[in-house]
Amino acid sequence: MARKRRGRPVHGWFILDKPLGMTSTQAVGKVRRGFDAAKAGHAGTLDPLASGILPIAMGEATKVVAMAMDGAKAYRFAIHWGEERDTDDAEGQIVAESGERPTQAQIEAALPQFTGEIEQVPPAYSAIKVNGARAYDLARGGESSELAARLIRIDELRLLECPEPDHAVLEMICGKGAYVRGVARDLGRLLGCYGHVSELRRTRVGDFDESMAISLDKLEDMGHKKALDDLLLPVEAALADIPALAVTGPEAERLRFGQAIRVPHGVEGTVYATTDGRPVALAEIHAGEVRPVRVFNL
Repeated sequence: MARKRRGRPVHGWFILDKPLGMTSTQAVGKVRRGFDAAKAGHAGTLDPLASGILPIAMGEATKVVAMAMDGAKAYRFAIHWGEERDTDDAEGQIVAESGERPTQAQIEAALPQFTGEIEQVPPAYSAIKVNGARAYDLARGGESSELAARLIRIDELRLLECPEPDHAVLEMICGKGAYVRGVARDLGRLLGCYGHVSELRRTRVGDFDESMAISLDKLEDMGHKKALDDLLLPVEAALADIPALAVTGPEAERLRFGQAIRVPHGVEGTVYATTDGRPVALAEIHAGEVRPVRVFNL
């Protein structure tokens, strides 16, 4: 007999401004306990040394986490020149050093090589699986693993400032799977000066941005469950780029039971079906037939 899940049936998105020094899993745990939610997960890991946007899905919103993660992400970060580290950030051990420092013009001239679709080798300390084990677990255990280069997309990479010779501050907008730490490492190598990420903040995930973000301090100060629930964004907030399909009550019932319905030809692909303004299911339309993929129990 399945064990009954503890907590309330809370459904929606909480956009956390994750503080430094906390893992994404720890952050999800704090938010879940704050809401007393039965189920929660996050859309895109942030390292402990990174702050910023961490969308946390609760209840039925966990069914669309993958779609939130597929959205574009924006980062603001600082590169410390002169040192490459095994983690590609300030937490790791120095593995290479240089006395060279790039000029602003040299940095800007190199950036076009990191935009568009490019190949990137993920950092050794990453969540990529190697023969069933996480790369960071292997690295921490002293095992070296050759990670294959992957095709990623970087839509924009621009230099914001060079506050002093040892540091540069940049902004990046990218697709899923791109590592800021990998960009810092590879840019440092290209410029002949080495580099690693010394500060990192995520400012956007899909349609979730800093204007929606709430700190843990505010979450803890509010305390009252009703007040917290008012901070939630609806499940469909992660589906802004997916067409909505209005269906009747009887059609909604068919979809909820995993049955297909028919609509006039013209619309093809992924949609989310709604009735009375509430999401019913993610679905695929082909040749006028709507087949549910994920059903929402709302």
